[in-house]
Amino acid sequence: MQITMSPYYGKPDFSGLVRKRGAYGEVDPVSVADLLRNAFVYPPHSTLQGVKLVTFGFCPQHDMHTAPQFHFKFRNAGEVPEVAREDQDWVGVYHRLLCDAVTSSCAQARAPWLLQSGGKDSTTLAIAIAQARPDTTCITYLGGREENEVESAAFVARRLGLRHEVLVCDPGRAYDRYLAVVDRMPLLTADFALLSYMDLATEIATHGGDGIIDGLGADSYFGTPVSRQQRLLARLAQQLRLPGRASELPLIDRSFELCFMLGTLQMHPIERVFPGSRFTDSEVDGLFGCDMASRSRARLALFREEIASATSTWEWRDMSMSIAGSAGAFAKGLYAADALSLHAAYPFCDRALREWVHYEVPGYQKVDPDTGVNKMLIRRHIATRFGELPYVRRKGSFRFDLCGLAAARFDLVRDHAQQASYLLPGATRWLDRNRRRLDNKYHASKFYLLAVVLPWLVRHDRGSESSAS
Repeated sequence: MQITMSPYYGKPDFSGLVRKRGAYGEVDPVSVADLLRNAFVYPPHSTLQGVKLVTFGFCPQHDMHTAPQFHFKFRNAGEVPEVAREDQDWVGVYHRLLCDAVTSSCAQARAPWLLQSGGKDSTTLAIAIAQARPDTTCITYLGGREENEVESAAFVARRLGLRHEVLVCDPGRAYDRYLAVVDRMPLLTADFALLSYMDLATEIATHGGDGIIDGLGADSYFGTPVSRQQRLLARLAQQLRLPGRASELPLIDRSFELCFMLGTLQMHPIERVFPGSRFTDSEVDGLFGCDMASRSRARLALFREEIASATSTWEWRDMSMSIAGSAGAFAKGLYAADALSLHAAYPFCDRALREWVHYEVPGYQKVDPDTGVNKMLIRRHIATRFGELPYVRRKGSFRFDLCGLAAARFDLVRDHAQQASYLLPGATRWLDRNRRRLDNKYHASKFYLLAVVLPWLVRHDRGSESSAS
């Protein structure tokens, strides 16, 4: 089976997997290694051996089983074109196209809800939604102590006349909601926002919502600046092979910064671009009890030639992030929405909008040539209604209480590890050895990956379990 799975290409169809459950082979162990190493499965692969995915950058007409070819669709994002072919009311045209994108992407939803972080993308979306779908409810997730965007998000919704709700992260509740539908998730990603998304999606469904509006998709064609920290991390990624327990050494194991640096030293520079702290190659081999990490890393070869052709560090990073975006960030929403029978809407993926921004909007409207600040057109659109919001200046991120999850559901995850020992015999040992370290976000991030992956394996790979026994 081959599934076209990208909001840039339209709505994916997972119905064949549901109708013929178990007909497409067993769980792919290399894909499980992908999840543990990078939190997503390298496209065009999936967690099932017989299912391949056409994500953005691949051609739906190509056979993903035999001849996948990756080509980044938004070359020189943030720069093309240098000069506009004709002058336009850039903000006015952008607003019209975004309203049209909201209307078309939400056409099937009777009661849509906007995932409103309070940042640039969700704020500009809220402005368009207030005109195109004023029946939309906004919901903001308070994920942890690091940031609190609720005040900004509530102000935006209130000013626009939209209903606003808040959901405070309870890691135990979020995990229980994930377990309640994990057997209905067609495939799997371990994106670090998956449990938050599942928490939100369940909340929306409980309150009568039937659609989720997500602000993903604009980064790829607006262009994303590379920070000094990101450049430094890319240089630190040296693909070193260190002992699997290096981050468990005394003193080091208590420091997130030291653990993160040791993990970075063992990564490929492209894989360091992917977000979050993950298992190293040595640790992955320890979880499997055999050499599996090298087979996962080999999948990166499909993307290397295209990424090596990047003409700037910005484009290099945009290309690298597009891999994780398609198979991780988008996948979490698509899988969660499918499991809960909700419509997933991604207005920024609308073809007319994205093509106009990439090919017609001049570079200075996307990235300020003097300051390097990106999404200038979006900022100007927001300024027509709000001026400069505080949260637009200080970008946050989507948080989840990783340490709280480990404290609340350790025994449950350990039980799943024992049930999945036919594939990951080292998982229970890792959990027992690191239980006292899970108040460090570095180790808690790895716990999160196991917490997501293990139940899916237990529910979806019964065939392998039976044959192993």
